[in-house]
Amino acid sequence: MDIKVHGNDIEKALKSLKRQLQKEGLFKEIKQRSFFEKPSEKEKRKRREAKKKRMKALRFKRAV
Repeated sequence: MDIKVHGNDIEKALKSLKRQLQKEGLFKEIKQRSFFEKPSEKEKRKRREAKKKRMKALRFKRAV
């Protein structure tokens, strides 16, 4: 990943970098790895996330 700075506008470059990192899910992963998660809790979380993703896909599928 690379961020280009145009005209010494570091503020804009930092904002762009943070947006890309958030989009890739880096902040979420760091937060999850900062403490131990039991395997059963991990499985439940993954199921919840998958269900949420399916519901979101259904919502957009119906709208189209």
